[in-house]
Amino acid sequence: MTLKIGQTAPNFTANTTEGEISFHDWIGDSWCVLFSHPKDFTPVCTTELGYMARMKPEFDKRGVKIIGLSVDNVDNHAKWAMDIEETQGAKPNYPMIGDTDLNVSKLYGMLPEGAGETSEGRTAVDNATVRNVFVIGPDKQVKLILVYPMSTGRNFDEVLRVIDSMQLTAKHQVATPVNWKHGDEVIIVPALKDEDAKAKFPGGWRAEKPYLRYVPQPK
Repeated sequence: MTLKIGQTAPNFTANTTEGEISFHDWIGDSWCVLFSHPKDFTPVCTTELGYMARMKPEFDKRGVKIIGLSVDNVDNHAKWAMDIEETQGAKPNYPMIGDTDLNVSKLYGMLPEGAGETSEGRTAVDNATVRNVFVIGPDKQVKLILVYPMSTGRNFDEVLRVIDSMQLTAKHQVATPVNWKHGDEVIIVPALKDEDAKAKFPGGWRAEKPYLRYVPQPK
């Protein structure tokens, strides 16, 4: 299965470091970041899990839940958490899925159906494709998919930036331009014609082309 943006994120039941969850119920009315890891006790992922723990208050402000996944069991996750705290200054303060049967990895297209039914004996290289970021909206649809190589640490500041953009554009008829940051100008979407845009943006806009209309970021 290959997931695409706009599809419903597959639901599943799984064991986590905070108990068993039904994924869609756990998300509830929130946004969600699901990020996966090929193996516990791996160096790059150790830095990532610690950084996400330190960033969690920023995700909380935006109504975003964080959940991690590794194909190892939750007991290993708990042991790994101690290393993460020791080296990164914070341990995971969000649930970590123990995907020992590879079910979630297969549901989300990170491993092929022929990968087997257990994580036993699998190395990080065997699971190299289990290194994705999925952002899921309150409607349970996939909003963002990022896939990284094992050797490159993920940029979770960028994930937060994209969430800011998506939450803003979900409320207003705007899009965000290249390298946009919170507070920068935004673009009126082409579907909003000038006549209607005058009512929505009474302060006017800066037009570089008829289809490229900039306005201050809506409050």
